[in-house]
Amino acid sequence: MTQPSAQAWLQFSKRVSAARTEGRPLVALESTIVAHGMPFPENLRTAREVEALIRAEGAEPATVAVMDGRIRIGLDDEELERLARGGPSVLKLSRRDLPAALASGAPGATTVAGTMICARLAGIEVFVTGGIGGVHRGAAQSFDISADLQELARTPVAVVCAGAKSILDIGLTLEYLETHGVPVLSCEHDEFAAFFVRGSGHRADYRLDDAPAQARFIRAQWSLGLEGGVVLSTPVPEADALPREEVDGWIDAALREADAQGIGGKAVTPFLLARIKQLSGGRSLKANIALVKHNAQVGARLALALAQTPSLP
Repeated sequence: MTQPSAQAWLQFSKRVSAARTEGRPLVALESTIVAHGMPFPENLRTAREVEALIRAEGAEPATVAVMDGRIRIGLDDEELERLARGGPSVLKLSRRDLPAALASGAPGATTVAGTMICARLAGIEVFVTGGIGGVHRGAAQSFDISADLQELARTPVAVVCAGAKSILDIGLTLEYLETHGVPVLSCEHDEFAAFFVRGSGHRADYRLDDAPAQARFIRAQWSLGLEGGVVLSTPVPEADALPREEVDGWIDAALREADAQGIGGKAVTPFLLARIKQLSGGRSLKANIALVKHNAQVGARLALALAQTPSLP
């Protein structure tokens, strides 16, 4: 029996379809940050502002989600609000979860790994997120390592982020990426970013501040036939960055609470981010919003540069 093409699952929004027809570059956006990463209405307002920033740079945003049994590449405003208000009823979709959501018709928000898969199917080269997942603190006992890292090792998409989430073991996250041959670039800082904190204390593999140089690097990687993605880390704007010592204190407290309450698996990250927001008096949410907006601008410029950079050599 002939299997249908994976592209048959895709449904493009009107604006994304128009951009494809006109040859304008697309920038994929994850939807977990909308459904699970921020409270309503900040999540909806931020999603709209991020899309507007990408359009202002000359690219077209394509927020990815699963709705009504299809992978949606781009959402209209009503659909974005539906996702933002969905809360726990919206599934969190990584690689293993996509078939379940598509088969059942349940709504789902894509993680970094899930969005990378969908972006690749849709032919989108650049994906913007807040921070990538990684190796969790205490992973030597829990084996809790995000599927994002394995996806970066296998799926050729450029991921623009504010480094890895501060709640993770960033040193081990970078070791994992190195082992799997995933290049880690930094922009505007020598160090790999740490989400709420500008510098993680760990240097990136290469620093490339301008989009054309980033695009040439990425084209060289993919023209060699090397599998996997590229991480482009850019730090939270200085005015919104949080001190590392304070952030570490909040994380330690939140981790203890998660352990005491038996929270594990993919419920850990949303719990920690929500608890850190409370402990920080809302400062972490402000930093999160600022870094996502900045990432969107950097990602849009990269998408434009890639569109103007032919395959090498």
